[in-house]
Amino acid sequence: MSKRKISIEDIARQAGVSHSTVSRALRDSPLISAKVREEIKKLAQEMNYVPNAIAQSLQNQRTYTVGVVVTSIADPFFGELVEGIEQVAKQAGLNLLLSASHGDFEQEIAAIENFHYRRVDGILIADSRISKHYTQQLTPFTVPTVLINIDTEDKGEIFHSVAIDDRLGGSLAVEHLIKLGHRSIGYLGVGDGSKAEQQRLEGYQMALTQAGLPQNPDWVAIFHRDKETINDIDIGKKMLSQLVASGVTGIFCYNDMVAVGALLACKELGISVPQDLSLVGFDNIALASYITPPLTTVSQRMSEMGEVAMTMLLELFQGKPVENQLLSPFLVKRASSTTVSKRKHSRISV
Repeated sequence: MSKRKISIEDIARQAGVSHSTVSRALRDSPLISAKVREEIKKLAQEMNYVPNAIAQSLQNQRTYTVGVVVTSIADPFFGELVEGIEQVAKQAGLNLLLSASHGDFEQEIAAIENFHYRRVDGILIADSRISKHYTQQLTPFTVPTVLINIDTEDKGEIFHSVAIDDRLGGSLAVEHLIKLGHRSIGYLGVGDGSKAEQQRLEGYQMALTQAGLPQNPDWVAIFHRDKETINDIDIGKKMLSQLVASGVTGIFCYNDMVAVGALLACKELGISVPQDLSLVGFDNIALASYITPPLTTVSQRMSEMGEVAMTMLLELFQGKPVENQLLSPFLVKRASSTTVSKRKHSRISV
């Protein structure tokens, strides 16, 4: 038979005070003297009292839950991001509610409204599609909100953010290929309209410009979704041949999933990576180190980004001033990229 849980009434009887006195003392009410508060808390601890989470949330107007909006639950990137969020949330005694926006603004707004209806204490949004035009309609939502993986420079003052420097990441990827001797470098994008893709493409262009290399429109292949449901791996598979036909020797892919798709296409076409073609991804998901060959990529520090965002939210709960964070990515060199001199001297045909 299970042991009965200790109640506030039990503590009140033991202390010889009223139920309301114990309840107020446990809530740190100023109506109760500091001395009595400490005595009752000590007694509650000795009696192994466990607060009722539902009752406590009603009293404190808190639900001890945080809403998290991600683009896709299927993308490994978001799995590692949520893992970082959860580590910090768990230590703070908070639970997570997860929702996917699929990169759609209307679904993102619906998720935010649903979280407010559920009275969450705060919201974290990854790869937000919210633009300056829509911040006014979100102003009534007073729950602390932190955007992840996108900056807030055009979001007004109602949001806080933690992001990776995507422009720097794009530059690092292309600079790596340039150092290996590549002069015809392609970019393979997904056309999702995100600021991340815009800035990674800008990083690609900046690196070429700084190295004095030409920029050929045929070396940039961006898939335009047009409401078509297609995952990033399939985009990589579909667009690879177009870039190879343009004569590139190295390709910077928007993310690791796109790079995996490009690698699969290379296998189908008999293109050897990295001997015939060097590939560089972005994100450094766990899968990147297990594929053949292991993928050279730019690390997003996903788990760390999640931890920083959740820590920022906790500080907002406490009324502390917070500053937006911009994290610097770094290159992880693996076997999918090599020097041009090591490439087979045979024409690649597709």
